Amino acid sequence: MITTVIPTLNEENFIAEAIRRVSFADEILVIDSFSSDKTVEVAGEMGARVIQREFDDFSSQKNFAIQQATHQWVLVIDADERVSEDLAAEILKSVKNPGDKVAFFLYRSFYFKGKRVHYGGWQTDKAIRLFKKDRGRYNGNLVHETIDTDGPVGILKNRLDHYSYRSREQYARKLEMYARLQAEELFRKNKKSTLLPLTVKPAFRFLVHYFVRMGILDGSAGFELARAHAIGVWKRYRYLGERHAKSEDTQVFIK
Repeated sequence: MITTVIPTLNEENFIAEAIRRVSFADEILVIDSFSSDKTVEVAGEMGARVIQREFDDFSSQKNFAIQQATHQWVLVIDADERVSEDLAAEILKSVKNPGDKVAFFLYRSFYFKGKRVHYGGWQTDKAIRLFKKDRGRYNGNLVHETIDTDGPVGILKNRLDHYSYRSREQYARKLEMYARLQAEELFRKNKKSTLLPLTVKPAFRFLVHYFVRMGILDGSAGFELARAHAIGVWKRYRYLGERHAKSEDTQVFIK
């Protein structure tokens, strides 16, 4: 009845627990972007079906995996997300008696250094993660993928636990990857990197996370997360400027 899809890249330390938490699914499909660690080996030992595919963008990667699913319902999670027993029971109940719903939103609880973060925007973090295979498709470019569904969407009560932050270095690498992908996305849209976005947008992002979305109430965790995301925005526009400079150099060389 349910296929769980887990996209991976070098997740050997997290994939086993992610798979264990979705053992209620009829099929577990790991779509791997050619990890250089033991992710594929561990996933196989845990009983998952593993398919490797070169990464191009998040939407294409997930849509490919969805097409390989053998069951009517698809649950998409990341390797650093955990399905609780209560959420698992609610998922099973929802797919057995979905009514007119073709998909369901899942709220997420974000954990920072092992402790849950309650503010900074994380309190309203939700996404469609459970849907009928033939009624949902991811859209978007490199980073900001969304899922379009053909029919009514419900909301599950229990939350998906998200352990995205493992260390300062790991989280910085993650934001770095997103910054580069977002810069490429902006470049394709012919957006420019000027002094304004390099200065104003990072500051705005910090103020939104820390004050508007009440990250200040999470103490030092709220400050560190707001600062990290502000730096991520600054890097995005710095890489965008470098991308334009490289493109201009290439055009001069060709001429």
